[in-house]
Amino acid sequence: MAEAADFQGMTPSPARRWMRRTGALLAGAPLLAGLLQLPTAAPTQAAGQDSVKAASGSGTVAVAVDSLTPSAPTEGDTLTVSGTVTNKGKQAVTDAQVDLRLGGALNTRSAIDRIAGRGDYQQGVDGAPVGGKYVKEFSKLTPGVSQRFSISVPVDKLDLGEDGVYEFAVSLSGETAARPWDQVLGIQRTFLPWQPDEADPKTRTTVMWPLISTAHMTAQTGSDESQTPVFRDDELAKEIAPGGRLEQLVSLGKDLDVTWVIDPDLLASVDAMTERYRVQGEGDATTAGTHQALAKQWLADLQEAVQDKEVVALPFSDPDLASLAHNGTNVTGSLSHLKEATEAAVVTVDSILHVEPNTDFAWPVNGAVDPSIVKVATSAGADKVIARSDSLEEAGGLPYTPSAARPIGGGTTAVVADARMSTLFQGNLTRASSSTLAVQRFLAQSLALNLQTDNQRSIVVAPQRMPTASQARAMAEAVTALQDGTWSQSQDLTAAATAKPDSAATTQVPAASKYPSSLRKQELPRSAFTQIATTQDKLDKFKVILTNQDRVVTPFGRAMNREMSTSWRGRSAEAADYRNGVEAYVDSLAGQVTLIDKSETKLSGRSATIPVTVQNNLVQGADHLVLRLTSSSPRRLEIGGERFFEQPVAVSGGHSQTVKFPTSAQANGQATVVAQLYTEDGQKYGAPVTFDVKVTEFTATVMLVIGGGFLLLVLAGFRMYTQRKRAAARAAEEDGAEETSEVDGDPENPEGPEDRLTHEDLLEEESRTSARQEAPEQPSDPTSDTAAESADPSGTGERVDR
Repeated sequence: MAEAADFQGMTPSPARRWMRRTGALLAGAPLLAGLLQLPTAAPTQAAGQDSVKAASGSGTVAVAVDSLTPSAPTEGDTLTVSGTVTNKGKQAVTDAQVDLRLGGALNTRSAIDRIAGRGDYQQGVDGAPVGGKYVKEFSKLTPGVSQRFSISVPVDKLDLGEDGVYEFAVSLSGETAARPWDQVLGIQRTFLPWQPDEADPKTRTTVMWPLISTAHMTAQTGSDESQTPVFRDDELAKEIAPGGRLEQLVSLGKDLDVTWVIDPDLLASVDAMTERYRVQGEGDATTAGTHQALAKQWLADLQEAVQDKEVVALPFSDPDLASLAHNGTNVTGSLSHLKEATEAAVVTVDSILHVEPNTDFAWPVNGAVDPSIVKVATSAGADKVIARSDSLEEAGGLPYTPSAARPIGGGTTAVVADARMSTLFQGNLTRASSSTLAVQRFLAQSLALNLQTDNQRSIVVAPQRMPTASQARAMAEAVTALQDGTWSQSQDLTAAATAKPDSAATTQVPAASKYPSSLRKQELPRSAFTQIATTQDKLDKFKVILTNQDRVVTPFGRAMNREMSTSWRGRSAEAADYRNGVEAYVDSLAGQVTLIDKSETKLSGRSATIPVTVQNNLVQGADHLVLRLTSSSPRRLEIGGERFFEQPVAVSGGHSQTVKFPTSAQANGQATVVAQLYTEDGQKYGAPVTFDVKVTEFTATVMLVIGGGFLLLVLAGFRMYTQRKRAAARAAEEDGAEETSEVDGDPENPEGPEDRLTHEDLLEEESRTSARQEAPEQPSDPTSDTAAESADPSGTGERVDR
């Protein structure tokens, strides 16, 4: 039938014009008609040859179809086609004419693909010109210059037949100096869906409307009470600004009957922008964010758009399920992050959009699946996996496209999106012509699918995760036309997933070897998941000492979800920088609780205390820490009577705490001491501080003081000795004089003059003794600066040189 339709009107335009020019001659010479029949055949043959030549030059003029309205005409409509023609050659084109060409009905979806991929004009294949007054003529097309055209034709004039998809083209024909004959110099093909009456049955079509972005927030937050968030950049503000990608998705999607598929991280990021936030700059500098009003408006618009619509929430930050399945499952903790991301999704969407999201769906990249991906996808609670028909291919030779739902075992349903319709809006659609072609091809595929069978089917369209603004506009135009059409009806994703599956449809998940190598090359490597596990381990050791763990656990948990995001595909360097930044930040925070370095310590005496200081530069308190002091030479220096001694530590935010350790010296010499913080479960925390302790039981100063005191005692004893000796000698002299007096003097009078003098001498000696007793202690009588030897540690007030 298609061939018959293509055969009609095969008379080439050059031959028709030649016939008009020679018509007068033929009418005036009827007797020569028989003779002219042979020459008539020659130009016809020449025209065919010219058409063949035209095929090689049909790219001389670029034809762009910027609009085709209505996209799916019905009875009584007028079809308007507008666009531009541009002479890309070096010679002017004269006698140029723009024609609309209508081909035959296309019976298969593959035929649509084949027509779309065709290049230059081919006679007899690209349909016949509509002709008549439905043309646009240009006397001349100058090289490098574009000319606009617009042709309107009533649909009734197209003589469309049965329902179906028709090949439709716009061509330009003309002449050049090098090729002075009428020829097709450029053509642009598209499709015209024709379904004037309501189809029975209609295809139930689900269109997923993705609202996903890249990772914008860091793990860093401010030290203030509200924990001001810090963003990597301010690119998100551009996306939600008027005309931006995310703004377009919301403003266009609110008028469509679609299923919203949302990454909760995007909601959390925009919500954070509604309050105070900061943006990273050069080095460690940050600047204040200024787009609070923009964020509030975008969220308000989104809240309105999703009301009474189905909202599917992906796990937080849209983790890369394929990367996790292929490279992360053997790394401890990777799957737990996926579960946490799923749990965070519900809370985030509900608190910001005030709708209860559906978290039953998992969406691997490009819908490509294998057994390991399905296993990981369902490990966090999802029981429906969004696949794509170019991954879960039909192997049973079905003559039609089956419904999306496929039971693949284990209570899991694969929701297979149509690959043709899902991939049509990729690429650069900034030009109106590219967008128009994508819309028409989308509608053509949808109608061709509906005409395959009388069985009603449920079809899912899963476009690219992050469509550009121009791609979003093209998608919205196509979905609007589809919803206004006569062969499709909308339904949500849950309904498509629970629809009755085709019994003959493929349910076998392809083997891992079938996974596309192009996608595997973009996956997060195993080293990425190893680094995430390392960061988690550091966070676990850090959080146990905190009095308010939520201040760090929540932002770091969400940051590690972002490290696993699908958005890092094709951006491996940026992904590594983000992971390094998160790990470095947890290191810097953990390093805020540290031991103060100590210099060499001198220990005088047999016992003393050694102070060690713990500094906490965090805004919250540090608790559940144990400080251990260990002696490397316990035979010389014991700490708390043992080789080591430990004490609990609790330090308020922004403060320091000094802990004193009792020590006892067993021998003179130098001992190395190590101070180390531990968590209560025995894990080392932070770097140790090592210092030397010099033990001297009696120091030189003490010996000098003791020696000086002994010398003073000796001198005092010697003085007392000499004084007593002199007193004894004087007494002996007095005794001798008394004896002489007794012999020579009056025996009846024993008290002579000498006796009175001796009494005065005694009074004088008593006075001198009293003066000595009242005199102050001399500076040469110091007291010892060391405590008496004792097994007990010295008091806490004892000073120890650091």
